[in-house]
Amino acid sequence: MITKWTGYFADWSWFERLWLLAFTVVNVYLFFALDDTLIGLIASLTGMLSVVLVAKGKTWNYYPGIINVVLYAFVAYGQKYYGEVMLNLLYFLPMQFIGLFMWRKNGLSEEKRNDVRVAVMTNRARIYWSVLCLAVTVVYAWVLKTMGGALPFIDSLTAVLSIVAMIFMVKRFVEQWVVWILIDVLTIYMWLVAFMRDGNDVSILVMWTAYLVNAIYGWLNWRTQYRMQKEEKVWEQ
Repeated sequence: MITKWTGYFADWSWFERLWLLAFTVVNVYLFFALDDTLIGLIASLTGMLSVVLVAKGKTWNYYPGIINVVLYAFVAYGQKYYGEVMLNLLYFLPMQFIGLFMWRKNGLSEEKRNDVRVAVMTNRARIYWSVLCLAVTVVYAWVLKTMGGALPFIDSLTAVLSIVAMIFMVKRFVEQWVVWILIDVLTIYMWLVAFMRDGNDVSILVMWTAYLVNAIYGWLNWRTQYRMQKEEKVWEQ
């Protein structure tokens, strides 16, 4: 069993190891220093593990992802971020299982069965999704405002973009990372407001900051992986 898990982490780069270690240490320290919630800490740690595995194209990112989705929804409910709650329980949770199936189906090879083949979108598809996101965001922001939610427009925008990013993730599009970067910046602002309001949920704020760093890394990593796939395809021909 130990050998199996050592194999999983054997191909991690120094950046991935340092990134995960640094944010884990910061998270645990702030948990004790600021008396944060245990649920928030676990949600943050599982979330960070999940996203770094996504950046590496590892199929088993979905396992810690399932834990993160459920616990994060609970914490978001306490801050009245209802868009985040509905997004995670009604969309992200089932998508974890769908994504797991799709990634296994589109693995690279038996030797690299934990890696996934990536793809890119057409310009027409990018324009279509951009217009759709803007339209749905406006409507959903009105719904959240009538529910008495906090920061309804930003909550709506992050929820809509997250749905789109998850679709891109399941479809293995490199462009998912550009969307995730935007989501991370907006969500960091949301949880910074929550922290300034009551001093709680600092672990969630750290988690989203880690997400931002990882999203930038993921974008660079997936773009490189796509180029390598194109080169391999040329050589095969």
